[in-house]
Amino acid sequence: MAIAGADNEAGAPFLSTTVDGSVDHRNKPAVRSSSGGWRSAGFIIGVEVAERFAYYGISSNLITYLTGPLGHSTAAAAANVNAWFGTASLLPLLGAFVADSFLGRFRTILAASALYVLGLGLLTLSAMIPSDCKVTNPLTLCSPPTFQVVTFFGSLYLVALAQGGHKPCVQAFGADQFDEKDPEECKAKSSFFNWWYFGMCFGTLVTLWVLNYIQDNLSWALGFGIPCVAMVLALVIFLLGTSTYRFSIQRESRSAFARIGNVYVAAVKNWSVSASDVADAEESHGLISHTRSQQFSFLNKALVAANGSCSCSIDELEEAKSVLRLAPIWLTCLVYAVVFAQSPTFFTKQGATMERSITPSYKISPATLQSFISLSIVIFIPVYDRVLIPIARSFTHKPGGITMLQRIGTGIFLSFLAMVIAALVEMKRLKTAADHGLIDSPEVTVPMSVWWLVPQYVLFGITDVFSMVGLQEFFYDQVPSELRSVGLALYLSIFGIGSFLSSFMISVIDKATSQSGQVSWFANNLNQAHLDYFYWLLACFSFIGLASYLYFAKAYISKRRNTL
Repeated sequence: MAIAGADNEAGAPFLSTTVDGSVDHRNKPAVRSSSGGWRSAGFIIGVEVAERFAYYGISSNLITYLTGPLGHSTAAAAANVNAWFGTASLLPLLGAFVADSFLGRFRTILAASALYVLGLGLLTLSAMIPSDCKVTNPLTLCSPPTFQVVTFFGSLYLVALAQGGHKPCVQAFGADQFDEKDPEECKAKSSFFNWWYFGMCFGTLVTLWVLNYIQDNLSWALGFGIPCVAMVLALVIFLLGTSTYRFSIQRESRSAFARIGNVYVAAVKNWSVSASDVADAEESHGLISHTRSQQFSFLNKALVAANGSCSCSIDELEEAKSVLRLAPIWLTCLVYAVVFAQSPTFFTKQGATMERSITPSYKISPATLQSFISLSIVIFIPVYDRVLIPIARSFTHKPGGITMLQRIGTGIFLSFLAMVIAALVEMKRLKTAADHGLIDSPEVTVPMSVWWLVPQYVLFGITDVFSMVGLQEFFYDQVPSELRSVGLALYLSIFGIGSFLSSFMISVIDKATSQSGQVSWFANNLNQAHLDYFYWLLACFSFIGLASYLYFAKAYISKRRNTL
């Protein structure tokens, strides 16, 4: 294989006709002109459009199904939604481990897609089971057939498992189609994350306008069956692009997991070695004493060959440190994930109480309001990618215009503003309900237009363009190349843990505020509840999270120069 980046006879660098570190579907060196790039990324983004259409066909209106056909209370339904979403966001860690250690990304995507279709098929079957539960009075609960409940939740978590293998691998496989050693493809890779999210939100937008209407007004079985067909289509699209894909090859005989784990184990075993021994080992390995090498210096003990064991190499040490450096950023983004969890739960329940009539005979589905998040993303991403980034690039000379950490921080700040607006709007909704004597009449529509909720949804969308896409690119870029599926799984796990934290907070607050005969903040009658208090609490947490993030982001040492 020719080596990319070699020099020609005139001394000027050029890029070879093959891509270093990649092969095609026939296991031959990948030819740059006939593989990868936007040619392959187009198929993969198409897969994401179909997969997100299917996923949000379930998740976006899940709380309505739980409080309707399954007869759950508002608090219980919100907790179940957060628990499922959290599980779906954590399972990519398992899927990424399987992909990066055993199956590879391509085969993992195929297996996950087949499992996805099976789960959606069973979900459709569960919705076809007759139930006496109806969405008539929000204060009345009922018990659906046990078989329906078991089948529903079993298939729901089967979909979560399938999504765990699909989500990190498809995105990492898409980004792998761009060679970061090629300046033009490096720029294209940064744009790929923007257009990836654009495609994802386009699929979500169609879901929210079409499927939610079908689910609320026609049939839940049909509303779950269409996503099943969409996943079959996604699998077909993915296979059509096989001949154009680039497949990364493993350069090391040992997996990245083994190399990184060995560093941590060696550091623990050498915990008692003297500082002089560590200094000698650093000098013998040519480790230059600077900020990067001294961060997490306790791991430098892994360089010492003690008790006859082999020492770790500098490259292995840096791989281990690069993963550990992600921890503070991961932790400080959890509050953003808790805020993110509110749009498909309490925002949707708020909208259900408000005036939603567009025409005398048509009411917009409360879950459809989430489409304004996707719509604002679909509108803003082209502006960001084609206008704002080139302008910023002319000043900063960075491929992405602004650094990834700056992009994430901007989104966290906007999420703080979104919760402030959400709290103010809910205060107005409660006042309107009180002024019209509707405190004890939850079945009566509050005479306040549902369009009051639109600003917080739009701001959520703009927030996602900054933080969500920034986190995707950051966790892909800052991990060892062989662990990029795991890197994206780590990004997804932020939202998994965030959902669990949201669920935990809801459970604790619900129990604490309903004692001694008091009305819970999350009462089924939202006119008596106090979601505004909860939103103010989240706004305070967001501000604290932002301050913490800025502190750690300023101290972060990048894996590559000029990216952070």
